[in-house]
Amino acid sequence: MSEIILASASPRRRELMANMGLDFRVVVSEADEESVDSSVPPGIYVQELALLKAAAVAKTVIDNKDAVIISADTIVVKDGKILGKPQDKEDAKRMLRLLSGSSHNVYTGFCVMRLSDAFTVCKDVSTEVVFRELDDEKIDRYIRTDECMDKAGSYGIQGLGAMLVSHIVGDYFNVVGLPVSELANVLETEFDFKLM
Repeated sequence: MSEIILASASPRRRELMANMGLDFRVVVSEADEESVDSSVPPGIYVQELALLKAAAVAKTVIDNKDAVIISADTIVVKDGKILGKPQDKEDAKRMLRLLSGSSHNVYTGFCVMRLSDAFTVCKDVSTEVVFRELDDEKIDRYIRTDECMDKAGSYGIQGLGAMLVSHIVGDYFNVVGLPVSELANVLETEFDFKLM
């Protein structure tokens, strides 16, 4: 029986994996994410980040040949520019003003890596998110909750940030940080997992 290892510190990814009925343990990646070239297309960028995380964790659990590592990374892209996690509250305000009243894309790249033979599948999923028009007062109120501080694009759709969103086109769970349906498909078709 394979041991599943989640290479992510994200509580949201832990929750989504648990909701999939997967038994897993968390090993946080110490990968140097700055080493990935952000000038490549967003889908390639997030897949590279996910692969980097999976490879870093693989080195720490290399003796566990039954391990299957799942890693992921999520970014927000607006007008071709990547919006990561905000540096501070002013940076969060800048990002939310940029997203106000317009659409952007959320990309999540994920990798599934089997240690026994190094078989690895990486994919990316993109979801369009459309924000409501936000005035400075609403942005300031949201920033005061601190929910924005550890989220790509400075918002969390699964929390109070849902009130900033008009609608989405695509996978909601992808915006949360893990495209559950696509991950399930890869686990079932490529790794012979029996889910549900």
